[in-house]
Amino acid sequence: MDVLNVLCFFSLCWWSVLSKPTLRKERVHHDPELSKRLHEDNQSYQYDHEAFLGKEEAKTFDQLTPEESKDRLGKIVDRIDGDSNGYITTDELKTWIKRVQKRYVYENVAKVWSDYDLNKDNKISWEEYKQATYGYYLANPEEFEDATDQFSFKKMLPRDERRFKTADLDGDLAAEREEFTAFLHPEEFDHMKEIVVLETMEDIDKNGDGHVDEDEYIADMFAHEEGGPEPDWVKTERDQFSDFRDLNKDGKMDLEEIRHWILPQDYDHAQAEARHLLYESDTDKDQMLTKEEILENWNMFVGSQATNYGEDLTRNHDEL
Repeated sequence: MDVLNVLCFFSLCWWSVLSKPTLRKERVHHDPELSKRLHEDNQSYQYDHEAFLGKEEAKTFDQLTPEESKDRLGKIVDRIDGDSNGYITTDELKTWIKRVQKRYVYENVAKVWSDYDLNKDNKISWEEYKQATYGYYLANPEEFEDATDQFSFKKMLPRDERRFKTADLDGDLAAEREEFTAFLHPEEFDHMKEIVVLETMEDIDKNGDGHVDEDEYIADMFAHEEGGPEPDWVKTERDQFSDFRDLNKDGKMDLEEIRHWILPQDYDHAQAEARHLLYESDTDKDQMLTKEEILENWNMFVGSQATNYGEDLTRNHDEL
């Protein structure tokens, strides 16, 4: 048994043991704030810098001269221009800002990529993922005699396949980096949101009736000791269930109510920042930005300070 399969085996075994946490579990997915700073329309542009470059990168701005900073900004602009038509749209800016803010996700995928890309073709097929993750179990089912272990594997394999196929937008059963990132981190991608909702339902709906009742909702957060008192926060969550989760007041949550719970319609910070940057830099008011317009207003995007984003510009785009 190789190291990856050993880790997979033990993680799945522990998954079954730890499926009822004793502490509160966070199910709700919020978009992250772009910056802790106030968004003020002044000459500091600190909020804009952190939104456009990321907080950690923005801290090291003062290492570059204005000329170096503008040069690197120009290279970033080329990467933002997804269709290479010479114009940056609000959607392209928004996509870039969202990508910067969830950079840790792409770094995580880069770390594990080689574990799954077995034939080194820079794609991960479903068969490669299945072999790397479940290969030992599939080849040696007799070693997994415990009913709980068998249940975990049999449940998670088809669930992973369903998620993989949803992430595989071109349907070729081979995930490129963006597709594999969506597979591993579905909560970060709009086209994966239905999978997040469905998997949440399946996790909590223990009796398999297609709904989540109040007891199932609480059991997902708190393992009740028989005869023991419930903490105050559990009582508060029961009130939350009846007042805010169960929208149609039928005593249970369906998929739409779960979606409303775990995927709240937050203010879209990335969209607002993209519109702000475009509005402030669009000198000809055509609702698009050219590289020249961005460089003309370069201090709003990167300022006269430096960014360690320069090291990223030497990497392959797909590695981020």
